[in-house]
Parts: sequence; structure tokens; C-alpha cells
Amino acid sequence: MKGIFDLEIVNEITNELGRDPSGIIGILQRVQETYHYLPGEIFPYLASQLGVSEARIYSVATFYENFSLEPKGRFVLKVCDGTACHVRKSIPILERLRRELGLSETKATTDDLGFTVETVSCLGACGLAPALTVNDQVHPAMTPDKAALLLGELRARLAAEAGDATEAGDAGATPPDPPAAAAMTTALDAGKGDKQ
Repeated sequence: MKGIFDLEIVNEITNELGRDPSGIIGILQRVQETYHYLPGEIFPYLASQLGVSEARIYSVATFYENFSLEPKGRFVLKVCDGTACHVRKSIPILERLRRELGLSETKATTDDLGFTVETVSCLGACGLAPALTVNDQVHPAMTPDKAALLLGELRARLAAEAGDATEAGDAGATPPDPPAAAAMTTALDAGKGDKQ
């Protein structure tokens, strides 16, 4: 993913948000939403677009913890380790996610850029502890087993997205809409029972 970015997307962002240097944070947020990190190659381009130094943009990007200069996964899982979550056993959840994904304290993102696992000091969801978020969606009352099930669902979504991308690349291929796909699966499952 490094080195692959579309300047036209960056132009669309700056066209929409403006080229005022006071908008650096908003522009960087939108770039990160698009690429899941801030590619280093955008700094000189944005500097010229906003009329500021690369150092100024870089200092903003490195000051705020939410910005990442390293690629993140399609799904960013943040495990809360605040007091409420910690005493309700958030660490075994973190360990299970890392083990299932082959990650560690020093390696937070899978090689295929499917998943990033991070810890946060507090999600502000103490009454739901232990909690984690997936792309900022809160999942309450987690356990290691619930986390593994959630991970399975996310893997299925990744596979479906990869399948959709493959099908979209096929000439004339149109993926079925979800209700039609569910109806086909139900019909196939019903047919299997008749043949046994």
C-alpha cells in the first residue's frame, strides 16, 4: 500500500475543505480515512497545496496520536485497557486477538493490511466493560471467545469484499444483492436435505 495513492483524491479533499493552512487537521483526517494512514508522499504535495512547509504538516501529523504514518488494516480493533476494562479482563481479549492474527506488541498490523490491533487508555464506555471498537463501532461486554467470533465475522467481510472486487473485475459480472444471495443459499440448503 505504501507509495500507492491518487493525487486526485487528495485534490478532491482540498477542493472540498479548502486550502487554508488552518484546515490541516481536517485535511489529514480525510486523507487518513481514505488510506487508513498518512502516506509520507502526501506531505510535500499538501505543503505546496496549502502554502506551508512540510515540517508544519509533519508536526501536526506526529503531534496527534490518532494520526498514523504507518499503514493500518481495513479493520482497526482498539481494545480498551482503562481501569474498568482492565479489571474486567481486557488483556486476555487483547492476547486472543493478537494470537489469532499473528500479531504482537511490536507488530500491530497484519501483512495483508486486513487488521490492526491497538490498545487505548479509555474508550469512554466504562459501563460496557470490557469493550473494544472496530473502526470506532463499540462492541461491549467482550470475552476472548466473543472477540474470536467477532474476528471470524470480520474475516468473512474481508473475504466478501475481496470477492466483490474480483467479481467487479470480471467483464459483465454483477454480484448478487444480499437478499437474493440469502434466498439462493436457503434454497440450496433445502435441496441438500432432500438428497440425503
